[in-house]
Amino acid sequence: MAMKTDGIYCDGEGRLDRSAPISRRAALTAGAAGLAWWMTSRAWAQASFQTEEAHDNVLVVIFLRGGADGLNVVIPTGEDEYYRQRPTLAIKRKDGLALDDFYVLHPALKPIQSLFESGELAAVQAAGSQDQTRSHFEAMAAMEKGLADTTEADAGGWLARHILATPGRNTPLRAVALSSTMPDSLMGALSALAVPSMADHRLRVESKAMKERLKQLYSRGDDAISQAGRDTLQVLEALNRTDPASYRPENGAQYPETPYGQALRETAFLIKGGFGLETACLDMGIWDTHVAQGAVDGWMAGMLGELAQGIQALMKDLGAEGKRTTVLVQTEFGRRIDENSGFGTDHGRASFMFLAGGGVKGGKVYGDWPGMRPEDLEGPGDLRVTTDYRSVLAEILAKRLASPDAAAIFPGFRGGPLGILQAG
Repeated sequence: MAMKTDGIYCDGEGRLDRSAPISRRAALTAGAAGLAWWMTSRAWAQASFQTEEAHDNVLVVIFLRGGADGLNVVIPTGEDEYYRQRPTLAIKRKDGLALDDFYVLHPALKPIQSLFESGELAAVQAAGSQDQTRSHFEAMAAMEKGLADTTEADAGGWLARHILATPGRNTPLRAVALSSTMPDSLMGALSALAVPSMADHRLRVESKAMKERLKQLYSRGDDAISQAGRDTLQVLEALNRTDPASYRPENGAQYPETPYGQALRETAFLIKGGFGLETACLDMGIWDTHVAQGAVDGWMAGMLGELAQGIQALMKDLGAEGKRTTVLVQTEFGRRIDENSGFGTDHGRASFMFLAGGGVKGGKVYGDWPGMRPEDLEGPGDLRVTTDYRSVLAEILAKRLASPDAAAIFPGFRGGPLGILQAG
């Protein structure tokens, strides 16, 4: 179905059907039919190519929706209480992948064990926010907004605040969420793009005359809209020349044949294609393992295998580009220490985080272990949070994304870095 936008007709795929002369405002409005981030002039003003070369690093955020059970990911086999509380779900030390004398990885994470051994993967145990609701919605909102909990003022997303604090670095594809919805972490950054697949990110202008008019429209002028128009057309032409759907991974990388794997594959395409990507946000779920969680095998093991296969494929595929790419894995909360009657685990508090790739001081599990004895727990029987997740995020901003004041991105946060990253 065609729609008329200020003198230009666009179909549902963003095609411009009319070759009549157009105004700059008309072209801006028409572009919105094809690109979500072409919605306002403010978005265009933000979408200008990088003018300060502070860094060329990339952050890939993988959010495990549903509350992943960190106790069966980075497993405290040195804690006797772990085995007493989980008679069917506990992973025996001999079945896990040894990290040190205390922790092992779940065996399904075998594809990324070599990253830990080579110092390219680090884990954080007992990490989380201060949210006490144990609600998926509340806990995810707090973490993606960079807050202690949702009782604090809504300040938009933590990545959005970073983007707004560094406007001179923006490119049309600086921040991309490979999702049908914009994550809270990018809420407030009008230049961010949310799209299920880059293969669908097209402005198909079939008329050569229309292409020339668009080029001429933005070929003159030094104002923000003119520059943004030139930059955007350049990116769209590059995407049309190098179709994401035809991208072939390198170095023997094999992504999972799942939406998560497809999103990682397209992330590699953007990183290697030189589109100015700084942040990619991906989701993976569902980790809400109330029943039939499984131990060495089962529901959670299958998801962990997919998670690890995807990270391994991304790092293989990137090759040398992996040195400037940091992968963050996080989840909104962990699970209860004891298993329930459905052979699963209920909502808890502390969980884990992974960092992999560029700048990571890996081969180590970071964070203070809080213990699992009854007197060590909080709430109805949850692992206590000893590392505020914002310590990790702030360190990423400061050491990898050259944020001028990372502390200001997280209102009220007074914690320090873990030393999990090196600057560069």
